[in-house]
Amino acid sequence: MGNRLTKIYTRTGDAGQTGLTSGERVAKDSARIEVIGDVDELNSAVGLVLAHDVPLEARECLTQVQHILFNLGGELSMRDNPLLTSDDIERLERAIDSFNANLPPLKEFILPGGDMAAASCHLARAVCRRAERRMIALARIEVINDVSRIYLNRLSDLLFVLCRIIARAAGQGEVYWQSGRTTET
Repeated sequence: MGNRLTKIYTRTGDAGQTGLTSGERVAKDSARIEVIGDVDELNSAVGLVLAHDVPLEARECLTQVQHILFNLGGELSMRDNPLLTSDDIERLERAIDSFNANLPPLKEFILPGGDMAAASCHLARAVCRRAERRMIALARIEVINDVSRIYLNRLSDLLFVLCRIIARAAGQGEVYWQSGRTTET
């Protein structure tokens, strides 16, 4: 890493703009910065999952995901410099297949919840879906690395499977959605 942060505030963003790695200034609410923010939030949400007691294999997988998400944020801040590759997608697919092999097939939708770790993982999955939607919106107006978009799509699948793994490891199981159920007040 070339430059280290020695001063945290610079005042350069006070007017509503921020800098990309190239030095280019963009609005803080631009589509690109929105995606960068969502990827940062997703990485934080994955960190929240890891703050709980999760199975070792899930912990190792999610730690690797955090590194890739950091690369994705970097990729988004450097136009035309893809950092994610198809190998990253393939690694996710192998992990999904491996984790899913030990789960019973689903016949119903699952309600987000369970213990704190599983609920945090469901939240990370939802944040991932938002990041993916924002990346799709960005791709309509700017060139992006398609691998990165696919990575987010596959990551949400992995997070869903890990929600199930984590809930079962905690002895919580899953709460299935029941169509037409109403609550009485």
